[in-house]
Amino acid sequence: MADRTAPNCHLRLEWVYGYRGHQCRNNLYYTAAKEIVYFVAGVGVVYNTREHKQKFYLGHNDDIISLALHPERVLVATGQVGKEPYICVWDSYTLQTVSILKDVHTHGIACLAFDLEGQCLVSVGLDSKNTICVWDWRRGKVLAAAPGHTDRIFDISWDLYQPSKLVSCGVKHIKFWSLCGNALTPKRGVFGKTGDLQTILCLACAKDEVTYSGALNGDIYVWKGINLMRTVQGAHGSGIFSMNVCEEGFATGGRDGCVRLWDLNFKPITVIDLRETDQGYKVARGENSRGLSVRSVCWRGDHILVGTQDSEIFEVVVHDRTKPFLIMQGHCEGELWALAVHPTKPLAMTGSDDRSVRIWSLIDHALIARCNMEEPIRCAAVSTDGIHLALGMKDGSFTVLRVRDMTEVVHIKDRKEAIHELKYSPDGAHLAVGSNDNSVDIYGVVQRYKKVGECIGSNSFITHMDWSTDSKYLQTNDGSGRRLFYRMPSGKEVTNREELKLVQWASWTCVLGPEVNGIWPKYSDINDINSVDANFNNQVLVTADDYGLVKLLRYPCVKKGAKFKKYLGHSAHITNARWSHDYQWVITIGGADHSVFQWKFVPERKSKEAVHIATQETFADSNSEESDSDQSDVPEMDSEIEQETQLTYRRQVYKEDLPQLKEQCKEKHRATAMKKRERAPGSGVKLHFIHGYRGYDCRSNLFYTQTGEIVYHVAAIGVVYNRQQNTQRFYMGHDDDILCLAIHPLKDFVATGQVGRDSSIHIWDTETLKPMSVLRGFHQLGVCALDFSVDGKRLASVGLDDNHTIVLWDWRKGEKLSAMRGSKEKIFVVKINPYLPDKLITAGVKHMKFWHKAGGGLIGRKGNMGKTETMMCAVYGWSEEMVFSGTCTGDICIWRDMFLMKTVKAHDGPVFSVHALEKGFVTGGKDGIVALWDDTFERCLKTYAIKRAVLAPGSKGLLLEDNPSIRAISLGHGHILVGTKNGEILEVDKSGPITLLVQGHMEGEVWGLATHPHLPLCATVSDDKTLRIWDLSPSHCMLAVRKLRKGGRCCCFSPDGKALAVGLNDGSFLIVNADTLEDLVSFHHRKDIISDIRFSPGSGKYLAVASGDTFVDIYNVMSSKRVGVCKGCLNYITHLDWDKRGKLLQVNTGAKEQFFFEAPRGKRQTIPATEVEKIDWSTWTCVLGTSVEGIWPLINEVTEVTAACLSNDRKVLATGDDLGYVKLFKYPVKGKYAKFKRYVAHSTHVTNVRWTHDDSLLVTVGGGDTCLMIWAHEPEGHREFKQCDSEESDIESEDDGGYDSDVTRENEINYTIKALSSNMRPMMGVKPHLQLKEPSVDERGSRPPVSRALPQPEKLQTNNVGKKKRPIEDLVLELVFGYRGNDCRNNVHYLNEGADIIYHTASIGIVLNLTTSCQSFYVEHSDDILCLTINQHPKFPNVVATGQVGDTGDMSATSPSIHVWDAMTKQTLSVLRCFHSGGVCSISFSATGKLLLSVGLDPEHTVTIWKWQEGAKVASRLGHTQRIFVAEFRPDSDTHFVSVGIKHVRFWTLAGRALLSKKGVLSTIEDARMQTMLSVAFGANNLTFTGTISGDVCVWKEHILVRIVAKAHTGPVFTMYTTLRDGLIVTGGKERPSKEGGALKLWDQELKRCRAFRLETGQIIDCVRSVCRGKGKILVGTRNAEIIEVGEKNAACNILVNGHMDGPIWGLGTHPSRDVFLSAAEDGTVRLWDIPEKKMLNKVNLGHPARTISYSPEGDMVAIGMKNGEFIILLVASLKIWGKKRDRRSPIQDIRFSPNSCYLAVGSTESAVDFYDLTLGPQLNRINCCRDIPSFVMQMDFSADSAYVQISTGAYKRLVYEVPSGKQVTEQSHIDRITWATWTSVLGDEVIGIWSRNTDKADVTCACVSHSGLNIVTGDDFGMVKLFDFPCPEKFAKHKRFLGHSAHLTNVRFTNGDRFVVSAGGDDRSLFVWRCVHAPH
Repeated sequence: MADRTAPNCHLRLEWVYGYRGHQCRNNLYYTAAKEIVYFVAGVGVVYNTREHKQKFYLGHNDDIISLALHPERVLVATGQVGKEPYICVWDSYTLQTVSILKDVHTHGIACLAFDLEGQCLVSVGLDSKNTICVWDWRRGKVLAAAPGHTDRIFDISWDLYQPSKLVSCGVKHIKFWSLCGNALTPKRGVFGKTGDLQTILCLACAKDEVTYSGALNGDIYVWKGINLMRTVQGAHGSGIFSMNVCEEGFATGGRDGCVRLWDLNFKPITVIDLRETDQGYKVARGENSRGLSVRSVCWRGDHILVGTQDSEIFEVVVHDRTKPFLIMQGHCEGELWALAVHPTKPLAMTGSDDRSVRIWSLIDHALIARCNMEEPIRCAAVSTDGIHLALGMKDGSFTVLRVRDMTEVVHIKDRKEAIHELKYSPDGAHLAVGSNDNSVDIYGVVQRYKKVGECIGSNSFITHMDWSTDSKYLQTNDGSGRRLFYRMPSGKEVTNREELKLVQWASWTCVLGPEVNGIWPKYSDINDINSVDANFNNQVLVTADDYGLVKLLRYPCVKKGAKFKKYLGHSAHITNARWSHDYQWVITIGGADHSVFQWKFVPERKSKEAVHIATQETFADSNSEESDSDQSDVPEMDSEIEQETQLTYRRQVYKEDLPQLKEQCKEKHRATAMKKRERAPGSGVKLHFIHGYRGYDCRSNLFYTQTGEIVYHVAAIGVVYNRQQNTQRFYMGHDDDILCLAIHPLKDFVATGQVGRDSSIHIWDTETLKPMSVLRGFHQLGVCALDFSVDGKRLASVGLDDNHTIVLWDWRKGEKLSAMRGSKEKIFVVKINPYLPDKLITAGVKHMKFWHKAGGGLIGRKGNMGKTETMMCAVYGWSEEMVFSGTCTGDICIWRDMFLMKTVKAHDGPVFSVHALEKGFVTGGKDGIVALWDDTFERCLKTYAIKRAVLAPGSKGLLLEDNPSIRAISLGHGHILVGTKNGEILEVDKSGPITLLVQGHMEGEVWGLATHPHLPLCATVSDDKTLRIWDLSPSHCMLAVRKLRKGGRCCCFSPDGKALAVGLNDGSFLIVNADTLEDLVSFHHRKDIISDIRFSPGSGKYLAVASGDTFVDIYNVMSSKRVGVCKGCLNYITHLDWDKRGKLLQVNTGAKEQFFFEAPRGKRQTIPATEVEKIDWSTWTCVLGTSVEGIWPLINEVTEVTAACLSNDRKVLATGDDLGYVKLFKYPVKGKYAKFKRYVAHSTHVTNVRWTHDDSLLVTVGGGDTCLMIWAHEPEGHREFKQCDSEESDIESEDDGGYDSDVTRENEINYTIKALSSNMRPMMGVKPHLQLKEPSVDERGSRPPVSRALPQPEKLQTNNVGKKKRPIEDLVLELVFGYRGNDCRNNVHYLNEGADIIYHTASIGIVLNLTTSCQSFYVEHSDDILCLTINQHPKFPNVVATGQVGDTGDMSATSPSIHVWDAMTKQTLSVLRCFHSGGVCSISFSATGKLLLSVGLDPEHTVTIWKWQEGAKVASRLGHTQRIFVAEFRPDSDTHFVSVGIKHVRFWTLAGRALLSKKGVLSTIEDARMQTMLSVAFGANNLTFTGTISGDVCVWKEHILVRIVAKAHTGPVFTMYTTLRDGLIVTGGKERPSKEGGALKLWDQELKRCRAFRLETGQIIDCVRSVCRGKGKILVGTRNAEIIEVGEKNAACNILVNGHMDGPIWGLGTHPSRDVFLSAAEDGTVRLWDIPEKKMLNKVNLGHPARTISYSPEGDMVAIGMKNGEFIILLVASLKIWGKKRDRRSPIQDIRFSPNSCYLAVGSTESAVDFYDLTLGPQLNRINCCRDIPSFVMQMDFSADSAYVQISTGAYKRLVYEVPSGKQVTEQSHIDRITWATWTSVLGDEVIGIWSRNTDKADVTCACVSHSGLNIVTGDDFGMVKLFDFPCPEKFAKHKRFLGHSAHLTNVRFTNGDRFVVSAGGDDRSLFVWRCVHAPH
């Protein structure tokens, strides 16, 4: 029988020929040790040219494609391709991995770069967004990530002179990035006129913001900032692929084969032309070659390294640059298939699709000959005498060369298809040539290769061939997997297999045949093994496959799935593998990576030496993992372990899925939900005691705490048991099965891991039972092992996913430090090394692995043991390298480092638990024995057998069997604590006696439960084949147990409590004596399971027995006879109940049917629902019927209600369901979806619930969790306010939360980013820049050379004639009138002790100094600000955070972001890009000021906590399904905060990285209902105040409602402010001002007394949106865009800021001579603003929305156009109406006085312009109107002589009319000569350049030409103000853009003298005043 283990010999990578030049760039560098680092395939190579040695880094598992060198030049970062690619940072000297960076990129990592300090690494992915990611690489943490570009990025570099700046370039772009917080913000490079927009291939940064970049056309582009400054033309002939910077200057390499050197100012130094060199490879390149192309250059001192496209590396010495040295060669692009070895010399021959054949010396590691052929080469063979080399070609020909001088002997073409294999016969006489034509041709060598035979038996292409030693036979393999034999040389097929029995084969390279069966996996029919070669001497076989694996197996290997050793290095498919002639080496060649690997063969060593292998070798060897296939000679697995490895903890439905499922169901049930739903019961239950311990599938999960209590887990509960008092306390933070438990070294905290889709680990305090930290987000399905480090700071965890991921955590911070796939097989234990916390071990099924941390990854190696055993437990010993592990066969393995030193037999059967003591160890096994050992496992000091005989009298129960399997051991307090598989916890005294403390059922589901009719007892029966009686009184113990021959599912006490009936799973049942549990009687009438059993009430005369085969049998108990059978059910029966008289049975079935039968005969009755309710039932355990219809949840497709029980007082119904919930309902439960209280403790399904006889306790049993839980019933009124652990009902009450128009608006506003805005006006037609111009007469070419016509008049009349006209260069924001109060709240604050205030509007943060009225602005936001908060901690003075609108949360520049900035310097401190798609609607700083809380507008309303200084996200969680308005930290806390919103208030805790929340509990106050909550404030002693939509304020203690301050305001309470210094609270709401009340109130700390203030705004209703309290002053922001300061003492109001309250502001008019202007808006007001005074001078209420406004030329009159078609003329001096008129029914869009003050032009939406003659006085008669206007009128301008008017219309057409006749002027030449008085049109040839390319959805909305006629400013739908030169007839004219407004600018105007520009906002209702900066004279 052949040995089935892997071979003992191994391979070591010795040399790699080649360099990856294709598709990669910048991948070749000098290290600090002057070695060369580069990569080939999946291997990092460090090549020492002086000693001609190579070292290899083998940490990747796929092709490496990018490389970066750390600035200190020792560490290297490499990135690979693959589905889950990762980056390795490794040491080029030791070749050890320093860090692994993973889990961000997909597809591959295209570029890498270190920053100047080497702290950060930037990487670019190959995904569709080309994600850019910045890493803190030592910690493996992502600092920032953002989508890079829509197209490929080719290079990225840090700016070495400016911190936090990067540059990236690629296809048709270059981007300049800045890193702030977690945000990477790009600015695109502007190519401008200097150079063409084109692809940039490489770049280098220089000082002073200069960047040099190499372009595709061979130019160098030089950038200053983001602008292209100059180009260096023709630096290379074509694309510049590589640029390298060093102290001396820059080196560039291009496709033209040149390397150029430049000095630091980019002046050329010299050229090195590699095409000119005479190294013999130029000739060899042949005619068809592309010429040499440089892909990588590196310049250090006087050496230059050059890597080429064709896998060559040159080294050039600068002063001798005409003589480059070729230091590495490889095959070029194209597949590499051909490989042959020389029969007598250490030579290998390879041939590739690059048409070259090369001969390599295996001793010198060098290329010694190369020859180019005409065709791609596919196979090669050397004749036996070593003289001829035969090459098979892709075109079906083959060529024979002389090896000596590579001259051709013969070239023969007999086939059309590729030759895939050829071989010389051992006697040298024949050559067999196999082709893809399915045939093998035989040629005679001496007859000059004449064809002598042909083998045609295959029906597929030939893949492999071998000759027999006597050259008489040939075997072939073909593509269809057939193996055929032929006689030689004739080629006749051998069909008689007998004659082949004795054939010896000269070589074995075939993949088919009995000798190589083992190379194929057991159950696979794939043909992915490309090549095999047998080494007959050492009896090993090497194989090469499509996955890049080289494997060593024993030869022959007859059984499929043989064991092997595998070696990585090649990336994708390996095409060939051959042994060298003397079996010293294996040569393998890669197809796609076209590299040649040379492996040294290391034969078997004596095992002694194995321990002393040099480190470098073990490292290389450690990549030879043993195979993955199962070993055949491993002993049978122990049954227990077998069971455990089979357990999958998958759930159909995870608790995490419930919210989504509920949402889906809600839609369906909206209708029913509107009906009044039954209230939840007043009484509740509290978990009191649990019988059970999870030992059947968990180990080492039982410990002593600091205080000597015992901590363990069962179901979803962590239990702390006090053995003195026999009481339990519970940690109830988990919501599903806990699978593992670890204790902190100080024994005060415990970590527990649970089952779940995204399973969590909780670290909690055993004293307070509060979570310290919750770790989520990395383990799927569940967590199966945990371990704390010795210092208690780290925690290791193992997941249940297929890869058993290992994660190392900093648990307090909740940070993942490292993660890695653990193993395919199940892991049972993880342990952190107590001496070196960076090392850990895992042990499990058939493996033991030793790990060390490397950055964000872990590197693991398998322990070297002979045969792999399954390890059940492991501990570290007394030094860092000693490890002891227990196996499944009862041995203890002793390890040193990774080597197994020896094994000691410790137990019979598996060792399940081992525990290290100060001096020695303690072990426990399946044999039920606890053994104490000395510290070397030399001798066993003492054993304890767990037996009934030694059970101490104080035990709380009985041992079921002797020597139960031991699963957990722990020592402390002089005792040994033991947990058994049977669910018992025992304490073993050192002297021997054993006390049983806790016990539960064993493995198997528990279903049967019955409570005693008058004693505090209950009985349970389980699938573990036991019936048990439990004492429910405080002694909490098991009183009796009886083994049954079968498992049972139900039991029942007789009414007198003397007898107990038990139904079994085989269809039998028995009645036993309730005291002794001895049989009284038994029956077996049914086949299927007995599902319920019930004595009739009263005397218990009858017994009803329900079974799974649809019958209920009724027995007479006295006579022991069956007296009736109930038939007619269609499905198995689930529940039974008797009525009080014992005459009627109610039955439920699995198909949700309800039946009634008459006893004792069993006749079926039909009873209407109304009658059923009147029947007096003796018990109610059924789940169907109208009286309980409310117990079925919304999501009943997924959850079954499995059990119910009505309390004896008929008030409360308890139910249990499949999700593990116990719920209490008020009985009767009529109407659907009743409210309830729900409790989580059981993990999976609750199988049964029962009340005790006096309703004082509720008893529940869990199915899978095997436990019996006892709950104390707390009747109504008895509740002190204690931690109420019930959760309220599923559906939020559908009673509406109240209505208010402002709230509704705020909730329904749809925030979109500016970039997506569309037309504000309903435009039609073709945009101006897309219209085709008809050439005018002049342009047709008739224009004379010298124009005799008059010069063209000025386009615009200029007002400041006489002065030298100066163009405007720039606009600077000077003033902003506006405040966003109508849909944002809590956004006005004091700064600097009340000297300044801060608020926001549009995308601008405004700081207003109250003494000088000066405004200063924060303008870094790219879109509207929605929220603002200030940091109140003294360490962070004047630190402000603002959150903005955003698009999707993809972390790109349009993502929502939060800016944290200094209000005084306006410096950005941090930018936080967030995933809150839609925008950030609330932010709040924590008490220490270090954390920031943000809430999103995304559908999930995510809540996120940030460490804003680092830009790190601490935690994030779905907030609520409906809008959250405000979330605020408690002013004294960094971990507690409260969120309020539409019908919800939630109380949150931050634990580590997890957010835990509790809903507010209302049930404590009668008739309190959940309203929409709008604001929040805080008081001492954990009080929270929330303001509601109805005007009430709710007061909460913890999360329980304690009182309501009714009608604190008459309308919604929009805002509340907690003063930190004295605790007083300010509230603001919506209210009509009256004597008593106002919209602003100041309250005491408990919200009991208040003082109201009246805001003297003159509004009918005041609506306060923001309040802030300073020293003696209160700052108020209102819905009407006012900011008011109120004095606390005198209640005096001072209005600081005014603004329009509703927008858009359409009308804008600037005064002809003063710096004042008017605005008219949708809110029906016209306001007069003074720029020098920085304030509003006046406002007029018009009563209707206004649309347009204009001053008369003298400034004495104002015309206002209204939305209703009316217009009004006011006199400025008196503000009296001079005249008004309404001739139109639709909005007036523009109104204009003629320059001579004679006419008024009024343009309206009715496509008309009306003219009025003002000289006729105020009656305003229309004298004419302009007809044929194609669409509504937008803007109008008069000519300077008042004779014409130009009109721009909604059809993108500009028209000119005569005044006052209204005739249209159509002749273009006429129009061209008109001089205009003003120009506000956005249309016309003169302004075509103001339309930009990206206005497909949006428009330029307004424009205004300066009085000087030199500039035009425009406003557009994107909210941009742009400044152009005027006129601008060229399309897409150059301009400056100014941001700040929200979307939709409505109007823009120059003030007199061009001093200012005023722009009016549509969406932001704000007026911006910009100061004009004029060009110097």
